[in-house]
Amino acid sequence: MYYLYHIPGKKIGVTRDLNNRVTLIQGYKENEYEVLEQSDDISYISDREIELQKSYGYKVDRKLYKNLFKKMKINVTPTTTTFPVPINKLEDYLKDNMATTWKTDFGTFMIDMPSVEWIMKYVKTSMYNDQRSYIYNKAFSEYFKPKLFGGGEATDTSSIFHLIREWAKDRGLYEKGDPMVQYVKLQEECGELAKALIKRDEPEVIDAIGDIVVVLTNLAHQKGYKIEDCVKSAYEVINKRTGKMINGTFVKDEN
Repeated sequence: MYYLYHIPGKKIGVTRDLNNRVTLIQGYKENEYEVLEQSDDISYISDREIELQKSYGYKVDRKLYKNLFKKMKINVTPTTTTFPVPINKLEDYLKDNMATTWKTDFGTFMIDMPSVEWIMKYVKTSMYNDQRSYIYNKAFSEYFKPKLFGGGEATDTSSIFHLIREWAKDRGLYEKGDPMVQYVKLQEECGELAKALIKRDEPEVIDAIGDIVVVLTNLAHQKGYKIEDCVKSAYEVINKRTGKMINGTFVKDEN
């Protein structure tokens, strides 16, 4: 289901996950926004979003919601990463491409809320095209070195997992929650992912995977673990495995 939400005085947007998109990422509580419409038709809800943005007098999105889930177009050189939008449009562009990753000579970068904040603070306008903006890769890597994929420890207060835990804590999920209930919810979300994969519905695939990660983060915390430690433990095991691809899946060697 796609939700057309309204943050009074701020914006109108679309999401499949109100808690993640509006509360967790943008910081608005349930009583600070309203749902104007909902539909399972992404084309309808995309057109309706633009109509209502115009009607309410808000900034109108450059792209339809249904067209946002395409690979972010950036230009990477040994020293810089250049985005195809000017600085005044960059923040929305980055937020529309959350969790996108790209490789540089200094490591693999990812778009999340802390990285958006850093980029918006240090981004510069391209000297060759004022409709493009860029950052220096080395500076970005130094600031986020603890978080770069493949190196270092994640800093708890800057990770998306920390924000998920704060969100769950504020809603009493840890104080009154039940790990078995979370497990049942995990199965429900896996079912949603299966349906999305069958339908080839990419926005729903993204939302379902995100929901699964949120549920696993909370389940781990309820059992006294951190999801980061669970993932690290699993990686330390699979990193040493050898095997081969058979029928579309990796089969490890018996020895």
